[in-house]
Amino acid sequence: MSPRYSSANQAGRVIAIVADIMAFILGLWILMYLLDANPSNSFVQFIHDSARWLAGWSHDLFTFDEAWARVVAGYGLAAVVYLFIGHAIAHRVHRH
Repeated sequence: MSPRYSSANQAGRVIAIVADIMAFILGLWILMYLLDANPSNSFVQFIHDSARWLAGWSHDLFTFDEAWARVVAGYGLAAVVYLFIGHAIAHRVHRH
Protein backbone atom coordinates (compact mmCIF):
# COMPACT_ATOMS: atom_id res chain seq x y z
CA MET A 1 0.00 0.00 0.00
CA SER A 2 1.43 3.36 -0.94
CA PRO A 3 1.99 6.10 1.67
CA ARG A 4 -0.61 8.31 -0.03
CA TYR A 5 -3.39 5.83 0.62
CA SER A 6 -2.22 5.19 4.15
CA SER A 7 -2.27 8.91 5.02
CA ALA A 8 -5.68 9.36 3.38
CA ASN A 9 -6.98 6.47 5.44
CA GLN A 10 -5.61 8.05 8.62
CA ALA A 11 -6.99 11.49 7.73
CA GLY A 12 -10.43 9.99 7.09
CA ARG A 13 -10.29 8.16 10.39
CA VAL A 14 -9.34 11.35 12.27
CA ILE A 15 -12.18 13.30 10.63
CA ALA A 16 -14.69 10.58 11.56
CA ILE A 17 -13.41 10.45 15.16
CA VAL A 18 -13.67 14.23 15.54
CA ALA A 19 -17.25 14.13 14.22
CA ASP A 20 -18.06 11.29 16.63
CA ILE A 21 -16.64 13.22 19.59
CA MET A 22 -18.63 16.31 18.67
CA ALA A 23 -21.84 14.29 18.40
CA PHE A 24 -21.04 12.51 21.67
CA ILE A 25 -20.68 15.81 23.53
CA LEU A 26 -24.00 17.02 22.12
CA GLY A 27 -25.71 13.73 22.97
CA LEU A 28 -24.23 13.75 26.46
CA TRP A 29 -25.60 17.25 27.06
CA ILE A 30 -29.06 16.19 25.89
CA LEU A 31 -28.93 13.24 28.29
CA MET A 32 -27.70 15.42 31.15
CA TYR A 33 -30.45 17.95 30.49
CA LEU A 34 -33.17 15.31 30.37
CA LEU A 35 -31.88 13.69 33.58
CA ASP A 36 -31.73 17.11 35.28
CA ALA A 37 -28.00 17.05 35.97
CA ASN A 38 -26.66 19.42 38.62
CA PRO A 39 -25.89 22.70 36.77
CA SER A 40 -23.37 23.78 39.41
CA ASN A 41 -21.19 20.71 38.78
CA SER A 42 -18.04 21.71 36.87
CA PHE A 43 -18.21 18.69 34.51
CA VAL A 44 -21.84 19.43 33.66
CA GLN A 45 -20.93 23.09 33.06
CA PHE A 46 -18.04 22.04 30.79
CA ILE A 47 -20.27 19.73 28.73
CA HIS A 48 -23.00 22.38 28.53
CA ASP A 49 -20.56 25.10 27.43
CA SER A 50 -19.00 22.78 24.84
CA ALA A 51 -22.38 21.67 23.51
CA ARG A 52 -23.63 25.25 23.42
CA TRP A 53 -20.60 26.26 21.35
CA LEU A 54 -20.96 23.28 19.00
CA ALA A 55 -24.70 23.89 18.52
CA GLY A 56 -24.49 27.67 18.34
CA TRP A 57 -26.04 27.65 14.88
CA SER A 58 -28.91 25.33 15.82
CA HIS A 59 -29.53 26.34 19.43
CA ASP A 60 -33.07 27.76 19.77
CA LEU A 61 -33.72 27.06 16.09
CA PHE A 62 -37.01 25.43 17.03
CA THR A 63 -39.69 27.10 19.15
CA PHE A 64 -41.42 24.21 20.87
CA ASP A 65 -43.41 25.05 23.98
CA GLU A 66 -41.53 22.50 26.07
CA ALA A 67 -37.92 23.30 26.95
CA TRP A 68 -36.86 19.64 26.71
CA ALA A 69 -38.15 19.46 23.13
CA ARG A 70 -36.13 22.55 22.16
CA VAL A 71 -32.99 21.03 23.68
CA VAL A 72 -33.48 17.65 22.01
CA ALA A 73 -34.33 19.18 18.61
CA GLY A 74 -31.67 21.91 18.61
CA TYR A 75 -28.73 19.94 19.99
CA GLY A 76 -29.88 16.70 18.35
CA LEU A 77 -29.98 18.35 14.93
CA ALA A 78 -26.43 19.59 15.40
CA ALA A 79 -25.26 16.10 16.42
CA VAL A 80 -26.88 14.48 13.38
CA VAL A 81 -25.46 17.12 11.02
CA TYR A 82 -21.94 16.72 12.45
CA LEU A 83 -22.15 12.95 12.15
CA PHE A 84 -23.50 13.07 8.60
CA ILE A 85 -21.09 15.69 7.28
CA GLY A 86 -18.08 14.37 9.21
CA HIS A 87 -18.54 10.82 8.02
CA ALA A 88 -19.30 11.93 4.46
CA ILE A 89 -16.06 13.92 4.37
CA ALA A 90 -14.15 11.03 5.97
CA HIS A 91 -15.51 8.64 3.37
CA ARG A 92 -14.61 11.05 0.57
CA VAL A 93 -11.06 11.49 1.92
CA HIS A 94 -10.68 7.75 2.34
CA ARG A 95 -11.72 7.11 -1.28
CA HIS A 96 -9.14 9.49 -2.76
